[in-house]
Amino acid sequence: MKASRKELTRRRHVRIRRRVFGTSERPRLAVFRSNQHIYAQIIDDTAHHTLVAASTVEPDVLKNESGATQDSATVVGKLIAERALKAGITQVVFDRGGKLYHGRVAALAEAAREAGLSL
Repeated sequence: MKASRKELTRRRHVRIRRRVFGTSERPRLAVFRSNQHIYAQIIDDTAHHTLVAASTVEPDVLKNESGATQDSATVVGKLIAERALKAGITQVVFDRGGKLYHGRVAALAEAAREAGLSL
């Protein structure tokens, strides 16, 4: 039986998470992409704590951009990088959440790099 797209994404995410682990020195930048929005969190996996978060459902981002575009992903990438730098985080490990590094996920990562975050 052929696996569904959702199942294939879940398998990729499990495979990625075996290797990608966020520490206090280098936390994990986790990206979740839904059909309508994109969410990004910087997580310290040793303490099980979210340090910084940004998404397209925030009123500041939502009033300027719609949720499901590369432009809005770029805005979220810049926002997460600004918040991370303000919190003293300069290096992160990128977790694409099982999604392909393409489109909105890639736009978010590139914007975070350009804003000064080291992925």
